[in-house]
Amino acid sequence: MDMDLDITEETCPMTFVRTRLALDRLASGGVLRVRLKGEEPWRNVTRNAVTLGHAVLADETLPDGVRLISIRKG
Repeated sequence: MDMDLDITEETCPMTFVRTRLALDRLASGGVLRVRLKGEEPWRNVTRNAVTLGHAVLADETLPDGVRLISIRKG
């Protein structure tokens, strides 16, 4: 089962806390699609996901500045 998470209104460190909690609920191989805003949340979420053994599959910036990141749980 895949999951969507919108953390566009969150600030660090809550951006990765919410992302990690969502990843913890996913089965191995599941994909979490994260919507976020800002350079710092993007760096923290992607870096920590990779550090924890997950894979960043996609990273797209929308015209309004929101970033969509897909993370596969390792």
